[in-house]
Amino acid sequence: MLQNIGHIPQLSVISILDILVVAFIIYEFLKLIKGTRAIPMLVAVILLVAAFWLAHIEQLKTVDWLITTLFPYAVFALIVVFGAEIRHALARLGRRLSTSRGGVFNGTDSYEDIVLAANHLSQTGTGALIVIEREIGLRTFIESGVPLDANLSYDLLITIFRPSAPLHDGAVIIQKGRIAAAACFLPLSMNPVLSTQFGTRHRAAIGITEETDAISVVISEETGAISIAVGGAIERDITVEYLRERLSEVLRRYVPPAVLPTTVTDREMAAEDREVERLSHEKDLADGAER
Repeated sequence: MLQNIGHIPQLSVISILDILVVAFIIYEFLKLIKGTRAIPMLVAVILLVAAFWLAHIEQLKTVDWLITTLFPYAVFALIVVFGAEIRHALARLGRRLSTSRGGVFNGTDSYEDIVLAANHLSQTGTGALIVIEREIGLRTFIESGVPLDANLSYDLLITIFRPSAPLHDGAVIIQKGRIAAAACFLPLSMNPVLSTQFGTRHRAAIGITEETDAISVVISEETGAISIAVGGAIERDITVEYLRERLSEVLRRYVPPAVLPTTVTDREMAAEDREVERLSHEKDLADGAER
């Protein structure tokens, strides 16, 4: 027994690193598909692989031949089935590797128009969806709507989302501080939990942030509540002040504190005048003494 223990292989640093990398990949993959439609599909794939493996062990020649023939095509089938999850994983990886998010959004006051528009739309109970592009381009979604390429302004946003306006359905996409397009179609979030809690507008707001690093501001037509979606997560029923702070944070823009003018009372002004007169009088006395 002691002789067998002596033959236990020693783990090297490379082996430990290899195990940790594989464990991290598996963990990230499971975290990625948690709560999505990929879970039942993955279970079905595992059951089929187990059934085929048993068929190979039991030497079922026909089934073994079928597996060998169809395996190359099964790989492409899995890529098609899990295409959305693969896109989400690559987009998340790109966001992590990116070092300068928000640099494409020009103008420190640009999002103030968004905040003011969201406040007005919330008070009037007007549904709206505003998407702000960051590092990952949204050209595919821009081309699905009506191109505008207009200056971002409060008045234009209010006009677009007016219920009687022809462009109020769909999303407005803001690119480099300009309104690139309106009435754009966005991908819906496929999270089965969200589908029971939100309508189409909110699911679209979450869906675009799952596939890209964009920011979505959505106003509910039923309640007038303001929500913001970032990185596939949504914050619901937020205040206008919090929306302003959140946009400032995610867009990496510094907002200097407002410096209010100081109110000077009549008493303080009179005291200052007396102090000036006293200093002037002392200066005259000093000049007379020198003479």
